[in-house]
Amino acid sequence: MDVSVSKTVAPAMPAGMVVLILSMLLGIQPVTTDLYLPALPALTEGFGAPMSQAQLTLSALLLAFGSSQLIWGPLSDRFGRRPILLWGLSAYTLASVGSIFAPSMLLLIVWRIVQGAAMGAAVMCARAIVRDLYQPLEGARVMSKGLSGLGVLACLSAPLGGLLSELYGWRIALAALAVFGAATLALVGLRFEESLAQKNPRALRPGTLLRTWLTILRHPTFLAFSALTAASYGGLFTFLATSSFVFIQVLGLSKTGYGLVMFSMCFCYLAGTFICRRLLPRFGVRRSVAIAACLSLTGGTTMGVLAWAGVQNVWAIMLPYYLFMLGHGVHQPCGQSGAVGPFPQAAGAASALNGFLMMLVAFGMGGWLGTHMDGTVRPLTHGVWFWSVLIATTAWTVVRKYGEPAHEAAARSP
Repeated sequence: MDVSVSKTVAPAMPAGMVVLILSMLLGIQPVTTDLYLPALPALTEGFGAPMSQAQLTLSALLLAFGSSQLIWGPLSDRFGRRPILLWGLSAYTLASVGSIFAPSMLLLIVWRIVQGAAMGAAVMCARAIVRDLYQPLEGARVMSKGLSGLGVLACLSAPLGGLLSELYGWRIALAALAVFGAATLALVGLRFEESLAQKNPRALRPGTLLRTWLTILRHPTFLAFSALTAASYGGLFTFLATSSFVFIQVLGLSKTGYGLVMFSMCFCYLAGTFICRRLLPRFGVRRSVAIAACLSLTGGTTMGVLAWAGVQNVWAIMLPYYLFMLGHGVHQPCGQSGAVGPFPQAAGAASALNGFLMMLVAFGMGGWLGTHMDGTVRPLTHGVWFWSVLIATTAWTVVRKYGEPAHEAAARSP
């Protein structure tokens, strides 16, 4: 099967509707992770559970999220994006309701695993839809618009979660996820038109699937952009997994204050997606990513050096992290669209592998953080520093060498 060359169909839906649907599908991830973060310390205390189990409510969700995409991707190539979205969003909503009434931390983790697996359908299909409808360079611009919508939802999630947790308790914060899942399911059910022009009846055959995965994993452009997205997400996950404990328990912020800190961080990410759309027409993908890597490395290094020197306060973390998030807003749209770009007839499988690699990194980092949280800011700051070095190394080497050909080849395809 040729997974590298194909025409791209024109969008059947209005452009604004495509962006709205992408925003909701991509935004389900920060809503699921960020909205409950202000409630995480209270949730841990309420169940009388250790911090390592609390970390599992996030890291296990993300492992299920990443792994499930390996199944959702080929299914969507075989049956289309719409049925996979309907199945996944229905399961997500049901799992969200189950998590509200979980009587123990163990059962909450189980429901979060189901939630993460279902969430994989939404995010995987979003990346595949972009490739279904647009050539890669235009896809990067459209993806940046969808990720701008994600940024808006992320900005709202943490403050809303902090407010709901402060006023009504952590279970109400989890109830907001069920409402979001139901709203997204309704939007897709009523307004989304199938984007996959030609379903692949052989997509689920073991031999075909294995050959497709091997073709994708051997492609240098996929590997370069996947390394970039994984490193960039590693820096974000490190912050998400540690920030509620660091800011609330170590630095003494209230839940509402922590929510405002998260809002400011998400606002910088949103600004980064706008910067991405300004950089791409002028500099192209490789140079845009290289410029953003300067922001990532400067932010991560400044944060790490300040913590190493004993400077331990909110602004010593957040001001450098704002630079990191500006870079993140460029790396993710370029990286996600770039990884899928060479595979228009296997966009689901390529999207799934890209997502799986990002979540594999997150799960590994979550396991490390669960045993290294020491009551200081250093696991957060040094973790982000580590990922910022990897981002810069990747952007300035393999993306520089292999990043552009996928876009150029797609633009030349008949």
